[in-house]
Amino acid sequence: MSDIDLSKLSFGAPAAERDIAQGLADYFVESPAFTRVEEGSKSILLGNRGSGKSAIFKVLAQRQRAAGSVVIELAPEDYSYEMLSATLATESSGSWAKLGAYAVAWKFLIYLLVMKGVTEQGPKLKRGAAGDIYAYLRDNHPDQASNPIGALISYLKRMEGVKLGKYEAAVKARQLEYLYRLDEIRPLLEPLQKVLENKRVLVFVDELDRGWDASEDARAFVAGLFQACVSINDLSPGLRVYMSLRQELYDSIPELYEDAQKYRDLLEVIAWDERSLRQLMANRIRYSTSSLADASDSDAWEQVFAETLKYRQNKSFNYMVDRTLYRPREIISFCGECVSLASKTAELPPLDYTSISEAEVTYSEDRSKDIAAEYRFQYPGLLSVFEVFRGRVYTMDRETLEDVCLEIATGEAPIDSDATSWTEGLEPERMIDILWTIGFLRARAVGGIKGRRRSGSEYLGSHQITNLNLAALTRFQVHPMFRAHLAMKEPKGEFAA
Repeated sequence: MSDIDLSKLSFGAPAAERDIAQGLADYFVESPAFTRVEEGSKSILLGNRGSGKSAIFKVLAQRQRAAGSVVIELAPEDYSYEMLSATLATESSGSWAKLGAYAVAWKFLIYLLVMKGVTEQGPKLKRGAAGDIYAYLRDNHPDQASNPIGALISYLKRMEGVKLGKYEAAVKARQLEYLYRLDEIRPLLEPLQKVLENKRVLVFVDELDRGWDASEDARAFVAGLFQACVSINDLSPGLRVYMSLRQELYDSIPELYEDAQKYRDLLEVIAWDERSLRQLMANRIRYSTSSLADASDSDAWEQVFAETLKYRQNKSFNYMVDRTLYRPREIISFCGECVSLASKTAELPPLDYTSISEAEVTYSEDRSKDIAAEYRFQYPGLLSVFEVFRGRVYTMDRETLEDVCLEIATGEAPIDSDATSWTEGLEPERMIDILWTIGFLRARAVGGIKGRRRSGSEYLGSHQITNLNLAALTRFQVHPMFRAHLAMKEPKGEFAA
């Protein structure tokens, strides 16, 4: 029997924006990825939703503020694409909003924010380089503090006005050159470099893709920000701009993906494994329960969940982590749902299979919907594709899986109309590849990749190994995370192993 009080146990908030106030800095896992970002060798974070990109930014921002640095955070709710798309002319209205326009507008805004940040600290009377910057902001952007996004929109609209306006070619060329060269603030960059010799500034741009619609303008909005961040980081060692981006968006923006070799040394892909996820959960358990402060990761976990489940003698941690795509938000949500249900029924820890399996139904439904939403622009109607597998046996050979894929591609299986935009006529091999890539399918490990298997698990997903020759594999299964929601059946006979 565990002495832990479930009513007082908290795993923290799944979202870093809220978790930073609940103890994130205390139970944060300092991964090698975090160290590289903190040192500044990596400035662009890539990862799927819930992988911990925002957590890295929040903890680093908190530490840098405490160290006296100027910290600027651009939050999604203040700078998202949906705000701009409602105010600017579309690409189809005149082809004005190209990548270069967004890149220069982002540079203009970030430089303004940095100049404002360095002049707000220090002596009230500004002299020298700081005085030049302060005078410019006072005379040209007095309301920036109350409406910083206005500077970005204003600059884009100035470019929009020139490109769509009825100007003579020579006049238009001069005006555009002035805007593209940032001539308005260019004289201030040297003074800014001098100020940055004694003042460190960090800018965090965290997933500004709200309202993303996969249009040419949306891609230019993100790609322009990407280029702006890279460019600004060359100004001074005292200035560092960090940016995070969802992996699936990065992969779907040709302007970024095709030039990946130019930025590969700056990219940090956030990835987790079983060991680090166990540590993440143990840290949160220890934080909530002072009596476990010195407990090992395994001991802390086993105070909440039974070491071995009565159901088939599975290790509880293995069972639960197998129902994730190795994302912190998933294991936090699953564990939180288990504890919440157990608290309502007054069940005492360590929790066994009954509580976990009951929580799994809600968790599985939520995650199925979340994954479908995550890929809604690349693969619209994805949830209806998942539904085609409802009630089926979750392990199948290649022939059976290909038959299901053909049902989807030919319209024999009912799916949402928007899903047909990418499924209609799709070859089974390609559909299998897509479903594996997004995490819906796992493949049985054979040959050399057997070394990647954990004891008791024959199948691997894209979150465990990225370069897998699916064409050479013959057995697949739907990932355990989706099975409860889809009421899938256990295999019998040769597939029961």
